[in-house]
Amino acid sequence: MTTRHPKTWLLVCDGARGRIYAHEGAGSGLSVVSSAEHPESHTRTRDLGSDRPGRSFDSTATGGRHAMAPRADWHDFEKTRFAGEMAAVIDKAAADKSFDRLVVVAPPRVLGDLRQAFAAQTKALVAGELDKDLTQFEGAELAAHLGEWIRP
Repeated sequence: MTTRHPKTWLLVCDGARGRIYAHEGAGSGLSVVSSAEHPESHTRTRDLGSDRPGRSFDSTATGGRHAMAPRADWHDFEKTRFAGEMAAVIDKAAADKSFDRLVVVAPPRVLGDLRQAFAAQTKALVAGELDKDLTQFEGAELAAHLGEWIRP
């Protein structure tokens, strides 16, 4: 009788690109399920939106001017938005029972954004997290970094 190995999905993501890999047990290697890029994360801030807050006058007798709101970091906004998009893809796959467990690999800030964006059902399937940017690695190089969760 053969035992079924759990199907593991790996989300390897940063603020601008992400890949989802599947691993079905020892000897199966990693296969790419999906990949995405978010070019807005590399766009200049001035092209993304205004980074200068509006101005207003004080209602006090001094009549001084001040900024109404703190400066917005549009790069962070775009990276958070991309993390939400990747989380939505994973959430749909979790609802469809496409995988049994999930390993998330992302830089610390993106990892935090993903944690917040995942649905409760997806959070229950997370078997491990690695707070590193490994988007530049593929195949055997990537597997070498993930030996704790997968067996090549």
